[in-house]
Amino acid sequence: MAVALTFRRLLALPGAARGFGVRVSPSGEKITHTGQVYDEKDYRRIRFVDRQKEVNESFAIDLIAEQPVHEVDHRVISCDGGGGALGHPKVYINLVWS
Repeated sequence: MAVALTFRRLLALPGAARGFGVRVSPSGEKITHTGQVYDEKDYRRIRFVDRQKEVNESFAIDLIAEQPVHEVDHRVISCDGGGGALGHPKVYINLVWS
């Protein structure tokens, strides 16, 4: 129960206060969620010649915070993705409560 309450409090905070978000290096390069950033002379930067570095700015915790909380009275629930052909296959979620 304490973990759920802590997580709910975290989700209630604005995105900036949660400490998530895309950071930018001193050279202006976006830093990925894994901390990937290269020095100006690093050979691995070749992949970004003539194109922009793509960084996913959608963090899972922010996407979760956008969804309303649904209280259920079953231990096993499912999600079908909600998008028809654009959704995902049905998955079952086992809930544990104390």
